[in-house]
Amino acid sequence: MSGRLSHLNEKGEARMVDVSAKEVTARTAIAEGFVSTAPKTLDLILGGKAEKGDVLATARIAGIMAAKRTHELIPLCHPLPLTQVTIAFEPSRDPPGLRVEAAAKVDAKTGVEMEALTAVAVACLTIYDMCKSVDRAMSFSGIRLLEKTGGRSGSFKR
Repeated sequence: MSGRLSHLNEKGEARMVDVSAKEVTARTAIAEGFVSTAPKTLDLILGGKAEKGDVLATARIAGIMAAKRTHELIPLCHPLPLTQVTIAFEPSRDPPGLRVEAAAKVDAKTGVEMEALTAVAVACLTIYDMCKSVDRAMSFSGIRLLEKTGGRSGSFKR
């Protein structure tokens, strides 16, 4: 890794990285986050009894949609032709809440990490939005990249 930030030009101004000389490769990224809830909120979600509807189905769709629009949300991010985005939820009783995992795939000249991270963040926000009437104390933590493959920098695994 060079000591220079790739999103800055020689004058220190923000720029979109030119990826035209890079090879198209299969790239993947997996990210995670955790939504802390009250035990009764987790029960509502898992029991399908939330007033606004199916929380997990809605959060899954929101996460996928967010991944597809990452380039519209993150400045200087390249639009990518995603080939797959998946969102999974793992409930936890101790501490109460939901682990959210997003996986994204693409055949492209640049990585898909931002899409996986954005999917997790928006899925977490959607869970909050759908349950805030019963649990305003919900919080998010640990949104991070777990793994990535492909590209010149190779693989990364936390």
